[in-house]
Amino acid sequence: MTGQNLEHSHEPAAVAARLATGPRFSYLSDALFGAIDGTVTTFAVVAGAVGAELSPRVVIILGFANLLGDGFSMAAGNFAGTRAAAELSEHFRAIENRHIALDPEGEKTEIREIYRTKGFAGKELDAITQLVTSKRGAWVETMLAAEYGVSAANRSPWQAAFATFLAFVAAGLLPLLPFFFAMQQAAIVATAATGAVFFVIGSFKSYWSARSWFHCGVETFTIGMGAALIAFAIGWGADKLL
Repeated sequence: MTGQNLEHSHEPAAVAARLATGPRFSYLSDALFGAIDGTVTTFAVVAGAVGAELSPRVVIILGFANLLGDGFSMAAGNFAGTRAAAELSEHFRAIENRHIALDPEGEKTEIREIYRTKGFAGKELDAITQLVTSKRGAWVETMLAAEYGVSAANRSPWQAAFATFLAFVAAGLLPLLPFFFAMQQAAIVATAATGAVFFVIGSFKSYWSARSWFHCGVETFTIGMGAALIAFAIGWGADKLL
Protein backbone atom coordinates (compact mmCIF):
# COMPACT_ATOMS: atom_id res chain seq x y z
CA MET A 1 0.00 0.00 0.00
CA THR A 2 1.31 3.45 -0.91
CA GLY A 3 2.53 5.33 2.15
CA GLN A 4 2.84 2.22 4.34
CA ASN A 5 5.73 2.47 6.83
CA LEU A 6 6.60 5.96 5.63
CA GLU A 7 7.43 8.77 8.04
CA HIS A 8 4.89 11.14 6.51
CA SER A 9 2.07 11.20 3.99
CA HIS A 10 2.65 11.93 0.31
CA GLU A 11 -0.91 12.91 -0.43
CA PRO A 12 -0.87 16.20 -2.40
CA ALA A 13 -2.66 18.18 0.33
CA ALA A 14 -0.37 16.82 3.05
CA VAL A 15 2.75 17.53 1.01
CA ALA A 16 1.62 21.11 0.31
CA ALA A 17 0.81 21.76 3.98
CA ARG A 18 4.11 20.29 5.18
CA LEU A 19 6.28 22.22 2.75
CA ALA A 20 4.37 25.50 3.05
CA THR A 21 5.93 26.24 6.43
CA GLY A 22 9.46 25.67 5.19
CA PRO A 23 12.05 23.29 6.68
CA ARG A 24 11.66 22.22 10.29
CA PHE A 25 15.00 22.31 12.05
CA SER A 26 15.96 19.71 14.60
CA TYR A 27 17.99 20.65 17.65
CA LEU A 28 18.30 17.05 18.82
CA SER A 29 21.99 16.90 17.93
CA ASP A 30 22.65 20.05 20.00
CA ALA A 31 20.85 18.51 22.97
CA LEU A 32 22.56 15.13 22.66
CA PHE A 33 26.05 16.55 22.36
CA GLY A 34 25.31 18.91 25.24
CA ALA A 35 24.10 16.01 27.36
CA ILE A 36 27.13 13.88 26.51
CA ASP A 37 29.58 16.68 27.23
CA GLY A 38 27.77 17.68 30.42
CA THR A 39 27.84 14.14 31.77
CA VAL A 40 31.43 13.47 30.72
CA THR A 41 32.98 16.68 32.04
CA THR A 42 31.03 16.80 35.31
CA PHE A 43 31.66 13.15 36.07
CA ALA A 44 35.34 13.63 35.24
CA VAL A 45 35.48 16.42 37.84
CA VAL A 46 33.71 14.20 40.36
CA ALA A 47 36.04 11.28 39.61
CA GLY A 48 39.13 13.44 39.96
CA ALA A 49 37.92 14.83 43.27
CA VAL A 50 37.06 11.35 44.56
CA GLY A 51 40.46 10.07 43.44
CA ALA A 52 42.10 12.88 45.41
CA GLU A 53 39.93 11.90 48.42
CA LEU A 54 38.39 15.33 48.67
CA SER A 55 35.35 15.88 50.88
CA PRO A 56 31.82 15.58 49.45
CA ARG A 57 31.42 19.33 50.00
CA VAL A 58 34.39 20.05 47.73
CA VAL A 59 33.07 17.57 45.15
CA ILE A 60 29.75 19.43 45.07
CA ILE A 61 31.41 22.86 44.79
CA LEU A 62 33.77 21.80 42.01
CA GLY A 63 31.02 19.90 40.24
CA PHE A 64 28.51 22.74 40.23
CA ALA A 65 31.16 25.26 39.20
CA ASN A 66 32.04 23.08 36.22
CA LEU A 67 28.38 22.33 35.46
CA LEU A 68 27.32 25.96 35.10
CA GLY A 69 30.58 27.42 33.79
CA ASP A 70 31.30 24.77 31.18
CA GLY A 71 27.61 24.54 30.27
CA PHE A 72 27.47 28.25 29.56
CA SER A 73 30.74 28.08 27.62
CA MET A 74 29.52 25.24 25.43
CA ALA A 75 26.16 26.92 24.80
CA ALA A 76 27.89 30.20 23.94
CA GLY A 77 30.24 28.40 21.57
CA ASN A 78 27.32 26.69 19.84
CA PHE A 79 25.49 30.02 19.60
CA ALA A 80 28.51 31.69 18.01
CA GLY A 81 29.10 28.81 15.61
CA THR A 82 25.46 28.59 14.51
CA ARG A 83 25.24 32.35 14.04
CA ALA A 84 28.50 32.38 12.08
CA ALA A 85 27.08 29.73 9.73
CA ALA A 86 23.97 31.86 9.18
CA GLU A 87 26.06 34.98 8.56
CA LEU A 88 28.24 33.08 6.09
CA SER A 89 25.14 31.94 4.23
CA GLU A 90 23.88 35.51 3.99
CA HIS A 91 27.31 36.67 2.85
CA PHE A 92 27.30 34.16 -0.01
CA ARG A 93 23.70 35.08 -0.84
CA ALA A 94 24.72 38.73 -1.24
CA ILE A 95 27.61 37.71 -3.50
CA GLU A 96 25.35 35.67 -5.76
CA ASN A 97 22.70 38.39 -5.96
CA ARG A 98 25.40 40.87 -6.95
CA HIS A 99 26.87 38.52 -9.56
CA ILE A 100 23.44 37.87 -11.07
CA ALA A 101 22.86 41.61 -11.34
CA LEU A 102 26.27 42.34 -12.88
CA ASP A 103 26.81 39.23 -15.04
CA PRO A 104 23.59 37.25 -15.48
CA GLU A 105 24.87 35.32 -18.49
CA GLY A 106 27.92 34.16 -16.56
CA GLU A 107 25.72 32.98 -13.70
CA LYS A 108 23.44 31.16 -16.13
CA THR A 109 26.50 29.39 -17.47
CA GLU A 110 27.28 28.25 -13.92
CA ILE A 111 23.74 26.91 -13.46
CA ARG A 112 24.02 25.09 -16.77
CA GLU A 113 27.29 23.49 -15.70
CA ILE A 114 25.83 22.46 -12.33
CA TYR A 115 23.03 20.52 -14.01
CA ARG A 116 25.27 19.20 -16.75
CA THR A 117 27.37 17.47 -14.09
CA LYS A 118 24.13 15.97 -12.72
CA GLY A 119 23.56 14.19 -16.02
CA PHE A 120 21.29 16.59 -17.92
CA ALA A 121 22.05 17.31 -21.57
CA GLY A 122 20.56 18.78 -24.75
CA LYS A 123 17.04 20.20 -24.58
CA GLU A 124 16.58 18.96 -21.00
CA LEU A 125 19.62 20.92 -19.91
CA ASP A 126 18.41 24.03 -21.75
CA ALA A 127 14.96 23.72 -20.17
CA ILE A 128 16.12 23.23 -16.60
CA THR A 129 18.63 26.07 -16.90
CA GLN A 130 15.85 28.36 -18.14
CA LEU A 131 13.47 27.27 -15.40
CA VAL A 132 15.94 27.74 -12.54
CA THR A 133 17.20 31.11 -13.74
CA SER A 134 13.67 32.40 -14.29
CA LYS A 135 13.17 32.62 -10.50
CA ARG A 136 15.76 34.68 -8.62
CA GLY A 137 15.16 32.88 -5.33
CA ALA A 138 15.57 29.41 -6.78
CA TRP A 139 18.57 30.60 -8.77
CA VAL A 140 20.38 31.92 -5.71
CA GLU A 141 19.51 28.92 -3.53
CA THR A 142 20.83 26.55 -6.18
CA MET A 143 24.11 28.45 -6.28
CA LEU A 144 24.37 28.49 -2.49
CA ALA A 145 24.03 24.71 -2.30
CA ALA A 146 26.08 23.78 -5.37
CA GLU A 147 28.87 26.36 -5.29
CA TYR A 148 29.32 26.99 -1.57
CA GLY A 149 27.76 23.93 0.04
CA VAL A 150 25.57 25.96 2.40
CA SER A 151 21.86 25.84 3.09
CA ALA A 152 19.56 28.69 2.15
CA ALA A 153 17.68 28.24 5.44
CA ASN A 154 19.40 28.73 8.79
CA ARG A 155 18.87 27.34 12.27
CA SER A 156 18.23 29.64 15.22
CA PRO A 157 21.42 30.31 17.23
CA TRP A 158 19.31 30.96 20.35
CA GLN A 159 17.45 27.65 20.13
CA ALA A 160 20.68 25.75 19.45
CA ALA A 161 22.35 27.35 22.47
CA PHE A 162 19.33 26.78 24.73
CA ALA A 163 19.08 23.11 23.75
CA THR A 164 22.80 22.66 24.43
CA PHE A 165 22.76 24.39 27.84
CA LEU A 166 19.58 22.72 29.08
CA ALA A 167 20.76 19.23 28.13
CA PHE A 168 24.25 19.90 29.49
CA VAL A 169 22.95 20.94 32.91
CA ALA A 170 20.23 18.28 33.11
CA ALA A 171 22.55 15.38 32.27
CA GLY A 172 25.60 16.80 34.06
CA LEU A 173 23.63 17.20 37.29
CA LEU A 174 23.24 13.44 37.72
CA PRO A 175 26.79 12.63 38.96
CA LEU A 176 26.42 15.30 41.65
CA LEU A 177 23.07 14.21 43.09
CA PRO A 178 24.39 11.32 45.25
CA PHE A 179 26.83 13.72 46.90
CA PHE A 180 24.28 16.52 47.20
CA PHE A 181 21.87 14.21 49.04
CA ALA A 182 24.70 12.66 51.10
CA MET A 183 23.85 9.15 49.94
CA GLN A 184 25.74 6.13 51.24
CA GLN A 185 28.51 5.06 48.86
CA ALA A 186 27.86 8.21 46.84
CA ALA A 187 30.82 7.61 44.52
CA ILE A 188 29.64 4.10 43.60
CA VAL A 189 26.05 5.24 43.07
CA ALA A 190 27.21 8.15 40.91
CA THR A 191 29.42 5.85 38.83
CA ALA A 192 26.68 3.30 38.21
CA ALA A 193 24.03 5.90 37.39
CA THR A 194 26.34 7.92 35.16
CA GLY A 195 27.47 4.83 33.28
CA ALA A 196 23.84 4.01 32.53
CA VAL A 197 23.22 7.56 31.35
CA PHE A 198 26.28 7.42 29.09
CA PHE A 199 24.82 4.36 27.40
CA VAL A 200 21.29 5.76 27.09
CA ILE A 201 22.42 9.12 25.71
CA GLY A 202 24.81 7.45 23.30
CA SER A 203 22.11 5.11 22.02
CA PHE A 204 20.08 8.15 20.93
CA LYS A 205 22.86 9.01 18.48
CA SER A 206 21.61 6.15 16.33
CA TYR A 207 18.75 8.52 15.42
CA TRP A 208 20.97 9.95 12.66
CA SER A 209 23.68 7.29 12.53
CA ALA A 210 23.81 4.18 10.35
CA ARG A 211 25.15 2.25 13.35
CA SER A 212 22.94 0.38 15.81
CA TRP A 213 21.71 1.94 19.05
CA PHE A 214 23.74 -0.62 21.01
CA HIS A 215 26.99 0.25 19.22
CA CYS A 216 26.40 3.99 19.73
CA GLY A 217 25.57 3.43 23.39
CA VAL A 218 28.69 1.34 24.04
CA GLU A 219 30.87 3.90 22.26
CA THR A 220 29.64 6.79 24.41
CA PHE A 221 29.84 4.67 27.57
CA THR A 222 33.46 3.79 26.78
CA ILE A 223 34.42 7.41 26.07
CA GLY A 224 32.71 8.75 29.19
CA MET A 225 34.03 6.12 31.57
CA GLY A 226 37.48 6.38 30.00
CA ALA A 227 37.57 10.13 30.65
CA ALA A 228 36.41 9.55 34.23
CA LEU A 229 39.10 6.89 34.76
CA ILE A 230 41.82 9.26 33.55
CA ALA A 231 40.52 12.02 35.85
CA PHE A 232 40.36 9.60 38.80
CA ALA A 233 43.93 8.43 38.17
CA ILE A 234 45.22 12.01 38.00
CA GLY A 235 43.38 12.96 41.19
CA TRP A 236 44.63 9.84 42.99
CA GLY A 237 48.20 10.37 41.80
CA ALA A 238 48.21 14.05 42.74
CA ASP A 239 46.92 13.21 46.21
CA LYS A 240 49.72 10.71 46.74
CA LEU A 241 52.54 12.79 45.30
CA LEU A 242 51.76 16.31 46.51
